[in-house]
Amino acid sequence: MKKRLPIAALACLALTGWMTHRTTVAASDDSAVELKPGANIVIMGNGLGSRMLHFGHFETGMHLRYPKHQLFIRNMADEGNTPSFRPHSGRGEQLGFPGAKKFHEPYTDGNLAPGQGFFKTEEEWLKQLKPDVLIAFFGFNESFQGTSGLGHFRDELTAFVKHTVKQKYNGSTPPELVLVSPTAYEDRTATMDVPDGERENGNLSAYTSVMEAVALEQGVRFVDAFSASLNWYQQSDEPLTSDGALLNDAGYRKLSEFLIEQIFGPNPSPKERYRDRVHELVMDKNWLWTNDFKIPNGVHVFGRRHKPYGPDNYPFEREKVREMTAIRDEAIWAAVRGESIDIAARDSQTTDLPAVKSNYNPKSGKHGNLNFLKGEAALKAIDVPEGYRIQQWATEQEFPDLANPVQMTFDNRGRLWVAVMPSYPHWRPGDPRPDDKLLILEDTNGDGQADKQTVF
Repeated sequence: MKKRLPIAALACLALTGWMTHRTTVAASDDSAVELKPGANIVIMGNGLGSRMLHFGHFETGMHLRYPKHQLFIRNMADEGNTPSFRPHSGRGEQLGFPGAKKFHEPYTDGNLAPGQGFFKTEEEWLKQLKPDVLIAFFGFNESFQGTSGLGHFRDELTAFVKHTVKQKYNGSTPPELVLVSPTAYEDRTATMDVPDGERENGNLSAYTSVMEAVALEQGVRFVDAFSASLNWYQQSDEPLTSDGALLNDAGYRKLSEFLIEQIFGPNPSPKERYRDRVHELVMDKNWLWTNDFKIPNGVHVFGRRHKPYGPDNYPFEREKVREMTAIRDEAIWAAVRGESIDIAARDSQTTDLPAVKSNYNPKSGKHGNLNFLKGEAALKAIDVPEGYRIQQWATEQEFPDLANPVQMTFDNRGRLWVAVMPSYPHWRPGDPRPDDKLLILEDTNGDGQADKQTVF
């Protein structure tokens, strides 16, 4: 067994020499993870993993590499997550695993405020998703604690690993757990007013060393994305982050290729010619998955406003969106074979959404009437103070995109900025995708009416 340095020594080495190369290792052994057909892969952890949803390169690469496996891949990572602390406003339980209570204080100052609702805990989600391979991204948020937090992080991560490798989320075997370190901070000071990353990389390297030590000690796999990304930044002619800390599309391409090779071994994709179509379908599937796992209007779907506003429609909408997500899985599996399925036809066969009865009672007299006036009729019905006049500046007739305006303001150039949300309060499964916009309307000829629209 390899000798391990104590945390203090690891931190000292990392902070004084983080530019040196650290070898990525599979802590339990040097073999690649072998996937069986139908394997379930789940991504969890912090923002580095979460943002993979918006780029899709890892999932695309996996499907192209394993075209016959019909892989099931889901991403439940979220910004702010640590091994012990998984905050969510839609559930009362904010802890990551049983026994995590003793570790959350550095991130919460001891105030573990509960949410309200019945959104599943992370453990419940894992039991539903049944991972055979679990890829966990940690270390970035935790590094904000600096070197004084290294000991705590090691204990927290160790407890998470010990708990996880004892579980059988798939019903038969423990998940193949892979710990992935943070990526390094890229120096973008030449073009942006951001830190140069010197201090940040010292901390990130120290926390990466702790992750490697825990992985070796507990016999799980470890991927050192920190050292790899330092090399990418040095070799790349283009920026690989949007702000120094967060990878951009090019950065996620590199990370995805690196993860696939490090976890599953070097092996070129046999279906590279289908990449664009598979990527398109992966992004479609991820959009639907996000409207399940991270639905924007969760306060009504599973949160504190679920009753009385949600029971009649949202359970059916969640069921429908999950059926549509599964259809995209099948479309991906077909695409890597060079085939296609009729997605629209399949969507039309999913759950019919029941009509939702309005809670508006026109006979109650509490809410006024629905006699909406238009144009000149509306102008004549509005009383204004003496010396003022009112005129119609823009309508949906001239500007159809004005549907459902939710906020507006004039700027100092006399232009009207309008946020429009036709999909308010959220997208309904089966409807066209949301097309919300920020519009700029202006009067270019001085006649007191808008005649030009720009989508910001």
